[in-house]
Amino acid sequence: MPGDRRAGAAEHAEHVNEAAGLLESGIPAAEAARVLAGRLGCSGRQARRYVAAAGESGRVAVPGEGTVFTVRLPLRLAAAVREHARASGRTISSVAAQALEEFLGRAHRDDPRR
Repeated sequence: MPGDRRAGAAEHAEHVNEAAGLLESGIPAAEAARVLAGRLGCSGRQARRYVAAAGESGRVAVPGEGTVFTVRLPLRLAAAVREHARASGRTISSVAAQALEEFLGRAHRDDPRR
């Protein structure tokens, strides 16, 4: 039965992207929701949510599979990360992932062996 489970982040992004594709092809939002509900086997209400998200933001990045990565941080740094995540409405994981991506990108660019 539709609505028995929640989509994970990757599945949600894929559904939003599918809705974006329908909207990009010129299909009206109401029709896109009907088509999407049929394709995905989800409720019309959920399909409308996917279409609304696609209408607001367009296509979204599909997150890669995650893994648990435990690190020990100084208390002050952990508190600052938590506060930044809360203030920005994000998860600690997303803040840490972005910071590490940016750090590794800079380290890669600055590598004299390259």
